Amino acid sequence: MTNYLWNTPEKLRALLCELVSWDSRTLTEGEVTFAPKLEAKLTRLSYFQENPDHLELHDAGMGRQTVTALYKHPEATETIVLISHFDTVQTEEYGILEPLAFNPEELTRKLLDHKDELPEAARIDLESGKYLFGRGTMDMKMGLTLHLSLLEKASIEQWPINLLLTTVPDEEVNSAGMRVAVTELVRLRDIHGLTYKLFLNGEPSFSQGPEDNKEYIYSGTIGKIMPSALFYGKETHVGEPLRGITANYIASFLTQRMEWNPLFSESDLGETTPLPVSLQQKDLKTQYSTQTPYRAAALYNVFLFKRTADEVMDLFEQVAQEAMDECNAAYKAVCDREQVNGVGDLRVIRYEELLTYATEKLGLEEVERLKTTVLENVEADDREMCIEIVDNLMIQCQELAPATVIFYAPPYYPAVNTSDNPLVKESIALVQSEAKKFDLELDQIHYFNGICDLSYVNYEDEGNGWVAFEQNTPVWGNTYSIPFAEMAELKAPVLNVGPFGKDAHQRTERLQVDSAFVEMPQILETLIRNMFEK
Repeated sequence: MTNYLWNTPEKLRALLCELVSWDSRTLTEGEVTFAPKLEAKLTRLSYFQENPDHLELHDAGMGRQTVTALYKHPEATETIVLISHFDTVQTEEYGILEPLAFNPEELTRKLLDHKDELPEAARIDLESGKYLFGRGTMDMKMGLTLHLSLLEKASIEQWPINLLLTTVPDEEVNSAGMRVAVTELVRLRDIHGLTYKLFLNGEPSFSQGPEDNKEYIYSGTIGKIMPSALFYGKETHVGEPLRGITANYIASFLTQRMEWNPLFSESDLGETTPLPVSLQQKDLKTQYSTQTPYRAAALYNVFLFKRTADEVMDLFEQVAQEAMDECNAAYKAVCDREQVNGVGDLRVIRYEELLTYATEKLGLEEVERLKTTVLENVEADDREMCIEIVDNLMIQCQELAPATVIFYAPPYYPAVNTSDNPLVKESIALVQSEAKKFDLELDQIHYFNGICDLSYVNYEDEGNGWVAFEQNTPVWGNTYSIPFAEMAELKAPVLNVGPFGKDAHQRTERLQVDSAFVEMPQILETLIRNMFEK
């Protein structure tokens, strides 16, 4: 008789708590060591002892690795890809309980001593005994736990369909793990003769508000892109303010126009993207002095349903030009009032135009040197490097100032939606029917709004709408790239079915235990069995 490792609610709970105990916060050593630990865990399954070449680790940069584990039935080609991520966000918000953030059982017990400090909704859930608290319990190590259980069951019972578990690092920052996985999924498809039938993600079901206890199933994922700007004014002594123009003054005009701008709003299938906001705005002075700040930068978050990077850049350029026209008019009024000439009108320049100008002026070798000095700084992240590359080029091309240089900063998540796919429609109806056995109502949402790695499969773009991203992202091809061609090859519908939880990225992050350990295992098994029991 075969001994299952993860086939009961109790065993699943123990497995989740073990995975959570492997502290894997993004950009920490724990994120590096997680993949080898998981590989060792998977080798406990007899299938991978007999087929060790079906279990692989793939370099995702900075010592991190993506894990793929393929259960392949000898006569099957149809394959379901099970997608999850194992990195988590940081834990400072836990305060004195931070040492317990990765110990769900003990943290949940200890929180009872601090329940009066919790928001009411979290306190009620804690006292119900139906929730398990801890970093990664909800987002999203339970999804991985469920996929491990499915993989085990399929391999032992020899389900006549292939399952390809794909779990990745870095989802919370740049999705380096999934971008690496894309190329590997294409390779594994070709090596093993696989036909991808469904990309099934295990991100949790997010509540839509504090009082919302509904559970959801998602047939797509929202996109995200980050149009950014470097503002280059004219320096002066603070005692002669009108002999220059501060970058902060310039930036204020664009930020006012970008924040909550309905031009960037999209609607589809009855859902609407959140409005854009600034994610960062700062001047680039590194120390105090009486020289005015003449360089500043801002990053803006824009969500997507249908728009491409080309379309967003066109919109962003339009808004930036309107903002600079307004800035020019306001600045000219001040200069007229004070009877000074000013420093000239602001222009808007795309990064690709600045790069061409700088190359013609300085030569390709010097431009590459200026970029390399930035890229060699291993401590800087991609966003900082983008800003610094643009800054370095503008310092050498000050005759273009005053100017606002617009560009993209990583990451970029294309939107994906397969709500109209027949298999997705059938699967959603089945999952909703199965959920009713537990007196659950699962509502469909067309775009998962938590941002996830499904963005990197089933890519559709007939007009090369990604080109503006490649041409206007300063670190493109160096520290950041997206395998658009391979993404377009991964043609299969997407679906996200995961356990219910609340307060991702908060100290009250928690997982509903019945959903996680009782309901979702049965729902997912029924979903996959329906793919081959016909």
